[in-house]
Amino acid sequence: MTVSISETKTPSEPSYVFQASVSGLGAQVVGGKGIHIDVEKGGKMYKNIIDGVSGAAVGALGWKDDEVLEIINDAAKKSTYSYAPLMSNKGSEELSKFYIDNSPKGVFASALWLTSGSESNENALRIIRQYYLERGLPDKVKIISRDNSYHGFTMGAQSVSWNPRVDDYKPYLFDQVNVALKMPSAYTYRLKKDSETEEQYSQRLLDTLEKKIIDNGPETVAAVLVETLPGSSLGTTPPPKGYLKGIRHLCTKYDIIFYLDEVMCGTGRCNPNGKLNCWENFLDASEGPDIQTVGKTLGSGFVTIAGVLVGPKIKDVFVNGSNYIFGGNTYSSHEFNCYVALGVQKKIAREHLTANIFEMGNLLAEKLRKQLLTEENIAGDVRGVGGFQSVELVKNRDTKEAFDVKLGVSTRLKTLCFENGLSVMGMPANPDGTCGDRAIFAPAFIITEQDVDEMVKIFVKCVNSLSTALKQEGAW
Repeated sequence: MTVSISETKTPSEPSYVFQASVSGLGAQVVGGKGIHIDVEKGGKMYKNIIDGVSGAAVGALGWKDDEVLEIINDAAKKSTYSYAPLMSNKGSEELSKFYIDNSPKGVFASALWLTSGSESNENALRIIRQYYLERGLPDKVKIISRDNSYHGFTMGAQSVSWNPRVDDYKPYLFDQVNVALKMPSAYTYRLKKDSETEEQYSQRLLDTLEKKIIDNGPETVAAVLVETLPGSSLGTTPPPKGYLKGIRHLCTKYDIIFYLDEVMCGTGRCNPNGKLNCWENFLDASEGPDIQTVGKTLGSGFVTIAGVLVGPKIKDVFVNGSNYIFGGNTYSSHEFNCYVALGVQKKIAREHLTANIFEMGNLLAEKLRKQLLTEENIAGDVRGVGGFQSVELVKNRDTKEAFDVKLGVSTRLKTLCFENGLSVMGMPANPDGTCGDRAIFAPAFIITEQDVDEMVKIFVKCVNSLSTALKQEGAW
């Protein structure tokens, strides 16, 4: 299927929505089917664009799935709104049981369903705080997360993140000296020394974390938070060997919550066992997290849903303590959202789509490496796990020097790809050069090998074209 471009009648129509490009209409999705979308942009209609990032790592089933329309209709018929702190509902219970049953036995005991990943991380922080209050440990308040991390758009979630986009909001964030602490990124491509093995690099990171815990006093540290596989922050850089196991060990040793954020990488996008959790690539069932946030592919973009998964260690303290959680979000455990997500997840499981995206995603990475890294161009690294992959763009492969952020390399590549029929996520380099421009792939779980070949063909063509342009400009 090839992209077609045609003129539209209203190229300068104003926008009434306060987001993205505020004064005028930006690109608008006007239709889609399977892995393809139709987009109106700048007075032109682009049909059959391959959605290589499924919105933002969201659309597991692609778009306009006929069976999902039946799932939605059925959910609407049997759902009634309930305010979770006062009344629960069967849909939220059934979705919770499904997720728990499709995770390694004994890792999770409860779930709370919300409407975004940011909201999930906000609620996870509240749960962690109450957990220690229930135990009579009010001084355990510090959250250790990583440099170059992203956990959401709300202020609490941004407080435990750190990247250039957060800087302007620093006056509104948690205390970054005494509460929201930072440890180094796990970024093998750039930060592992040539003289180190992956295991040695992991140990260096773990030694730094343990020193931070000890220096701050373990009695004050509440949780260690990491993205199992980072998304927009660093571009799907897998944890080095032994890293997550080491964090699990330190959390157990010092009575700290092991907290994983799998909003982008979880719910089947990167699971090696045809199940749900990305951490199963790196940890045994006995090493699972104490609390985990999820979202994105949970509802495949058909409903707004995300969640917090709670382990028995945390649940038991609540049950044996107050057995009560104060307050709640208006739309938490929303029955319609839960029933739609449950139907989506059952369809994914029945059709073995998590196994498919793991295989096809790894194939995508293999073909990108073969075609990009064996030729002279601006691609420096191809990395990821399963259906979550990235290409980092660099000025010099040997030194890994990043392009000047003012060049807008990732934006230019994203635009080139779009004009040639492929949508990818483009993330800019850090201004200080600690991370290069990235292009991120997170396609729908339904992709085929033919789809992979078409994505690779377009992307390689665009990388080579941009490389030539940058060379002519004297920027590469």
